[in-house]
Amino acid sequence: MLGSHDVYGHKQRGPEGSVNFVTCHDGFTLNDLVSYNDKHNEANGEQNRDGTSDNKSWNCGIEGPTEDPLIEALRNRQVKNFFAVTLLSLGVPMILMGDEVRRTQGGNNNAYCRDDESVWFDWSLLEKHADMHRFVKLLIARRLLRNMDHEQQRTSLTQLIDQANETWHGVKLYEPDWGDQSHSIALRADLKPERMQFHLILNGYWEALDFELPPVAQGWRRWIDTSLESPHDIVDWDKASPIEGLTYRTSPQSVVMLIAKLGDGI
Repeated sequence: MLGSHDVYGHKQRGPEGSVNFVTCHDGFTLNDLVSYNDKHNEANGEQNRDGTSDNKSWNCGIEGPTEDPLIEALRNRQVKNFFAVTLLSLGVPMILMGDEVRRTQGGNNNAYCRDDESVWFDWSLLEKHADMHRFVKLLIARRLLRNMDHEQQRTSLTQLIDQANETWHGVKLYEPDWGDQSHSIALRADLKPERMQFHLILNGYWEALDFELPPVAQGWRRWIDTSLESPHDIVDWDKASPIEGLTYRTSPQSVVMLIAKLGDGI
């Protein structure tokens, strides 16, 4: 999330030396990553033997399409989680065509041989998944330093890391759980070019968790909460809603981004 400075920091290379992505042209689409446990490549004519069987996927309870509203809501939230982590991380983000509207290939993870409706872009998805399209557009709109040239970006991203004053937390402040069985983490850091600070919460656990928050003079405001329905899942930066107290109940399997003015005190 911080650009792997330990990997890319040598020879004056910045976070732009890395490419962040969850899905690409090989493998599942992002929709299928949360809709299928197994590949379904029968249409390729190779008895489902082609393509990898190691997809790191989870169907959220039912294999393939479903009308179950709870499973569909979870899948939608998981896709937003992946987008949030990808686009909030330092580095170069890469997005697979159609993931922003949950394009599916019906579980086919090796569709290079297809040239039909199973792989084409279905423009009706823009309306069907308008909430996802909106979520991704607002994330992209807030990408930092997006208009700078290459040399400026290299310098600015390096400075951003050096001056970020980041701290890691768990449900308790300053107590991150780095164990193999941990399902949650939180990151607080400064966005000095924006004169803002943020507290990013990642809850991959299957139950809601109450995360302690660092105190700020004017209080935290909620920019993103992927557990909320559109249009409350993400709002315009300057319309973020204030929250009360110094804890935030984070729903299961969700991402939350809180922001506050820099200099308000920690």
